Amino acid sequence: MTRLGLCSVTFRRLPAAEVARCAADAGLEVVEWGADVHAPPEEPGTVRATRDASDRYGLSCCSYGSYFRATPGELSEFPAVARAAVLLGAPRVRVWAGGVGSLAATPQERRGIVACLREAARIAADHGLELALEFHSMTLSDTVASTLRLLDEVGADNLRTYWQPPLDAPDEEAVAGLAELGDRVSAVHVFSWWPGNRRLRLADREGLWAGVFDLLKERREGLEALLEFVPGDDPAVLAREAATLRRAVAHRPGPPAQSTARRRSGGSVGRQSPTW
Repeated sequence: MTRLGLCSVTFRRLPAAEVARCAADAGLEVVEWGADVHAPPEEPGTVRATRDASDRYGLSCCSYGSYFRATPGELSEFPAVARAAVLLGAPRVRVWAGGVGSLAATPQERRGIVACLREAARIAADHGLELALEFHSMTLSDTVASTLRLLDEVGADNLRTYWQPPLDAPDEEAVAGLAELGDRVSAVHVFSWWPGNRRLRLADREGLWAGVFDLLKERREGLEALLEFVPGDDPAVLAREAATLRRAVAHRPGPPAQSTARRRSGGSVGRQSPTW
């Protein structure tokens, strides 16, 4: 039920064809193509070439990683984003809930972002697309509570959210936040950082990812698990990280594994460093 893939921003310095080759060689099935380098919405020729690279290596595009921030002034840009997603063959577009944290946002700012997301969801539906919020700091989806509130405020059937481990949150706390989001999560971004944004091997937070996939086995529908931010941005470690991800997905509940994060304390759900 879980498809394994790669966020292309992990290797943004590589051409799309090389990213696709690396993903296929690592045994991955899907790619989230980023709009910043590999599939800019204003460059349909580049988007088509990226789609061709996916097809050549037998990969599907599971989502389009846009940088649409859903501020009222950006709404006119969204139709081009939707068209690029269709060109890629992506069923879903990743969007951002503004550029200010939920505690700092004024009521007016929040209303504007809600209205913009609602209209973007309508445009997306016209193109047969879903949307998913980036679960990230400095947005209205920076905590579980604010994300759930935002989804309810927008009230669009084709809007859900992504999830990724909040910065410095211990394993149990991170998994509890994912559980609270429930079936409103459409994909997870998979990486191991600790402490702060220090990049570790995925295996170094074995307890976290075993808990995540134990929880996700209870879902009624599948989702994607997308590797992101491998140590050193090194394509040579992708096969190793993909193998660790496959083991985590296949994990069967038992005595909890101890990981770096379990041996330390601190952190709270919703604190993340930027997804570039």
